[in-house]
Amino acid sequence: MAYIELKNINKIYPNGFHAVHNFNLDIEKGEFVVFVGPSGCGKSTTLRMIAGLEDISKGDFLMEGRRVNGIGPRERGVAMVFQSYALYPQMTVFDNIAFGLTLQGVDEEVIEERVKNTARILGLTDYLDRLPRALSGGQRQRVAIGRAIIRKVNIFLMDEPLSNLDAKQRVTMRSEIAQIHRETGATTIYVTHDQTEAMTLADRIVVMKDGYVQQIGTPYELYFKPANVFVAGFIGEPPMNFLRGKVQNGAIRFGDQRLDLSRRLPGIGDWEGKPVVFGFRPEAVRLGEHPDAYQVRCQVELTEMLGDNTNVYIKAGEDLAILKVDSHDTPETDAELTFSIPYGSVYLFDGETENTIG
Repeated sequence: MAYIELKNINKIYPNGFHAVHNFNLDIEKGEFVVFVGPSGCGKSTTLRMIAGLEDISKGDFLMEGRRVNGIGPRERGVAMVFQSYALYPQMTVFDNIAFGLTLQGVDEEVIEERVKNTARILGLTDYLDRLPRALSGGQRQRVAIGRAIIRKVNIFLMDEPLSNLDAKQRVTMRSEIAQIHRETGATTIYVTHDQTEAMTLADRIVVMKDGYVQQIGTPYELYFKPANVFVAGFIGEPPMNFLRGKVQNGAIRFGDQRLDLSRRLPGIGDWEGKPVVFGFRPEAVRLGEHPDAYQVRCQVELTEMLGDNTNVYIKAGEDLAILKVDSHDTPETDAELTFSIPYGSVYLFDGETENTIG
């Protein structure tokens, strides 16, 4: 029996909008699970149903085998961190962190000990006497997290907690959240639209689109074994490249080029005349011609030098793609070049269903 079970969870609003469709997921105790997907995909709505802030229209939500659909947020034993810090501006950091315990009537000595311990974990010891306006965005978010973890609940729910931070602060806070999870061991469900956050934090990731679960798996599984075009294109930075066409005589054609799919898909004859999507990741390519690889001719449209690597935007036939190459190998804009894709680094998808082939 899993620690948390979501069985055929649906959310249908009074106006008829179906926000979440048949969501199924088992979460083990101590797991860090991330819901990821574009805005409006239903990830935050699902989190709010878990928290008890949204009613479940259909389905069953179980905690340790007990159905808790009708139980309020307080009784579920969860703590939630929101996108906005939601701190009390007139209270010090100490009082903000202690607020929940104060409402519960916990003894002052116990509160002081637990606040100081929480502040130590979060690196806030030197800021306990300050008001929120005297803190940076990252420090305010740590206070919000501290207010959640001090309650010593078993489940933390985080709804895009880093979205208001700048890029450098997000990197720092990601590592701090990972460290907090290791120290507390609490089950954590985290919502984000940022696939980098999902890949770096999660034990497992739930990818959602239009209210439907697209795939559930470890970061490795989603990156190397995507279930469909959407997952393949969503996970990875830069995203996976796609060349679309029909199978003709065992190959996919684009422009005047032909790629023999029999090397990647035995039984390609069954796909004759059918649309397929040929996918490859930007970092999988090598410039020039190499053995045991597809050779593709292209023209360079644009380059972005990022330090240790360069994103090369190219056009092959009518398709656009991105290559990730060593900065020392950066080609000139408008240059013509050939790159190689190892046979084992190619993904094929059904052009109609967009599901992975094989």
